[in-house]
Amino acid sequence: MARKTKAKAEPALPSRQAILDYIADSPGKVGKREIARAFNITGGQRIALKQLLRDMADEGLIEGRRKRLGRPGDLPSVTLLVVEGLSDHGEPIGVPLEWDEAEGAAPRIVITTPPARGKRPARADRAPGIGDRVLARLTPDGDGFTGRIIKLLERRPKATLGVLRIQGEGASAEARVIPIDRRGAELVVPASANKDAVDGELVSVEVTKSGRFGLATARVVERLGDVSSEKAISLIALEEHGIPHEFAPAALAEADAAEPADMAHREDWRDLPLVTIDPPDARDHDDAVHAMPDPERAGGFIVTVAIADVAHYVRAGSALDREALRRGNSVYFPGRVVPMLPERISNDLCSLREGEARPALAIRMRIDAKGNKTHHTVHRVMMRSAAKLSYEAAQAAIDGNPDEKTKPLLDPVLRPLWTAYKARKRERDQREPLAIDLPERKVMLRDDGSVDRIIVPPRLDAHRLIEEFMILANVAAAETLEAKRSPIVYRIHDEPAWEKLEALRDFLGSLDMRFPKAGSLRPNQFNRVLARVADTPHALIVNEVILRSQSQAEYAVENIGHFGLNLRRYLHFTSPIRRYADLLVHRALIAALSLGPGGLKADEETALERIAGEISVAERRAMAAERDTVDRLIATWLAERVGTHFEGRIRGVTRAGLFVELEESGADGFVPISTIGEDFYEHQETHHRLVGRTTGETFRLGDAVEVRLVEALPFAGSLRLELLRDAPKSSSPGKKRPTKRPRPARRRSR
Repeated sequence: MARKTKAKAEPALPSRQAILDYIADSPGKVGKREIARAFNITGGQRIALKQLLRDMADEGLIEGRRKRLGRPGDLPSVTLLVVEGLSDHGEPIGVPLEWDEAEGAAPRIVITTPPARGKRPARADRAPGIGDRVLARLTPDGDGFTGRIIKLLERRPKATLGVLRIQGEGASAEARVIPIDRRGAELVVPASANKDAVDGELVSVEVTKSGRFGLATARVVERLGDVSSEKAISLIALEEHGIPHEFAPAALAEADAAEPADMAHREDWRDLPLVTIDPPDARDHDDAVHAMPDPERAGGFIVTVAIADVAHYVRAGSALDREALRRGNSVYFPGRVVPMLPERISNDLCSLREGEARPALAIRMRIDAKGNKTHHTVHRVMMRSAAKLSYEAAQAAIDGNPDEKTKPLLDPVLRPLWTAYKARKRERDQREPLAIDLPERKVMLRDDGSVDRIIVPPRLDAHRLIEEFMILANVAAAETLEAKRSPIVYRIHDEPAWEKLEALRDFLGSLDMRFPKAGSLRPNQFNRVLARVADTPHALIVNEVILRSQSQAEYAVENIGHFGLNLRRYLHFTSPIRRYADLLVHRALIAALSLGPGGLKADEETALERIAGEISVAERRAMAAERDTVDRLIATWLAERVGTHFEGRIRGVTRAGLFVELEESGADGFVPISTIGEDFYEHQETHHRLVGRTTGETFRLGDAVEVRLVEALPFAGSLRLELLRDAPKSSSPGKKRPTKRPRPARRRSR
């Protein structure tokens, strides 16, 4: 008789707390596989573990879902918190994500971020903002707790954006909402809760009932109109990137109650003819300029840059300040702006309107005939803009075509500005900052919010003048704060990473160009490459590749300089209406120079490292939202032109196919490798090209091509293209041509 083998007992499942402790102690990404391995879970227990993790997700322990907690003394060592405000010292304050009010007030837990390592700033993605959720390890601290961040989790939106789809006919037909977030689930909207929204309309909905099984039920909160309009598309980007776009009531109340500044602690500069020079459609004006010959030095100038005194109205710790920090910066879309501050502040009290007295911080700088700054002073003033000018109007006046407004300003105001700029340009040419030259396209809209056309506005000396004077003022502000040993949030830009430089060298090698390997890296080394390809077919793509090789600028309390501008110290001072970093610099100057109320407070100083991380993240999410909106608008616009032929240029080569930029619009489309031809194409990554194994046919980064638009996906903001083989370059839009064999790309000048 065979002896029965005793079955080996499977290990028991770990407790929820043990799993949370393991996640907290693990430095990298943790998934089911890692947890199973750590707790020796094998065989059938893996199914039980999967169910346990699903239950924990439903309970909010992982992936940020809800969990009901016990009393403060019973809080587990690892807890999910939501940030609800800042302490008096500027530290985030969190509370348990959900709390039983029967147990009393929810504990308020001070949240700390991991310290910086070495000389580099702490990771920006570990800095939580108000409304964010964090997984934190709690330690007793007197009568309360301190929470050290383990992971920063995404914020759970209060409302969901989606496209309404009516199911059936008649007034009683229910609807489904397809969320714009691909990770979201469909929602059911009863006919009584759809606010008469029509099929295909973008709506904002709130979940009213949900369960473990079946679709959740929701109600329409707001109808947002045609999903193809700019308003709807920009709202989608705001939602996807978690960008706040509705002001807190307390912030609006503070803004409405604000009174115009008086002359206390200010110099009277109302008679100085400062002027604002901005885009013609600008709604707020936060910088003004003036220049005059230096009476004490032949060939020199006194240049004045005045910036709206936002710190007078937005005090540290106020509701306005908390809202500005939560946003980090304004976000700019083709048809709207999501401002950092309410319009009462940004478009009224702090906008340097023509002929109206406004408070400002001003920097007066002396430059010599070579454009070098020799001295500067900082002032808190009351000013009055002598004129509101557009870049185009100011440039036209200098070019000999003044209008009624600019003609009386030409000799006393505009000519001195341009002459001072010419001197400053000599210093810039000597300094040799990075000189990347890429066209900046602008989407022009119709009245209904749809795309009318896409243009490349001309780059004028008026633009360069304002840019150069703002850079000069930013440097002066940094020097002042360093001299006063004040805490500073710098604008830093590291030199390119080694691996990016190697990729750049490989690409340039494919064009028979070299990039030096030895010696210290300087911007002018890139400029020499750019000068060599200027006015050649490769100019645009080389500019693009060099731009990709650069590091991303960010905010930090540790200064490593600004590589792109070739400056040892740099910060942002000139746009406090739209950037929180500039507001911090204004407060620091006010405190360091004893210029009156509104200066940087001691508790703000201790939080600067965390704030620098937060606003760096906010800047990146704004850029992503702006880019996504433009991509979707263009895809929506081109959806009506499927089948049209376009000229383009290859701007990306991958194993999967080619990315082509259309010359007409600047839009990017993708050509799948399976559609290129019958040959087998090998991806030669170091040379940025696809090469046919049999024919040797080559498609290289920068090559001019002609393509046909096959598909446009507005929601995804993507285009699918088909490569036309030797289609004539003169092919007019909309006229289809037969497929032909390839020919060399035509050389063309810029």
